Amino acid sequence: MTKQFFLTLPVFKKGFHIITDEVLKAVGTLPDAGLLHVFILHTSAGLAVNENADQTVRHDMDRSFDELAPENQPFYQHTVEGPDDMPAHIKSLLVGSSVTIPITNGKLNLGTWQGIYLCEFRKNATPRKLVMTVLS
Repeated sequence: MTKQFFLTLPVFKKGFHIITDEVLKAVGTLPDAGLLHVFILHTSAGLAVNENADQTVRHDMDRSFDELAPENQPFYQHTVEGPDDMPAHIKSLLVGSSVTIPITNGKLNLGTWQGIYLCEFRKNATPRKLVMTVLS
């Protein structure tokens, strides 16, 4: 059986944010076994699974991504929406727009230190919309 759920996240500041609890709350009870697919409907933010315990990891990832795709590059042509928009598109392309997580015994089968991240790449972000599909 397939079920689909929708979630609009509040505005998050630029950075990497654990949203596992928000996703689980929106989905509710999970089947005994299956898959959870989470997709973001935006091109300047992304989703990832990574370290959920040490906040310094999130800080270091934010700094590293800023090095990979810095603002105000003279070769950027897409600049109408501000200096952080084109770097945000590049970063979201690197991270990706979805994650798929196995469901085992009615729970997300994440590793001990893993969580679902919203990777927010805009300084003046908007609420982000997610589509979550549970396959069982």
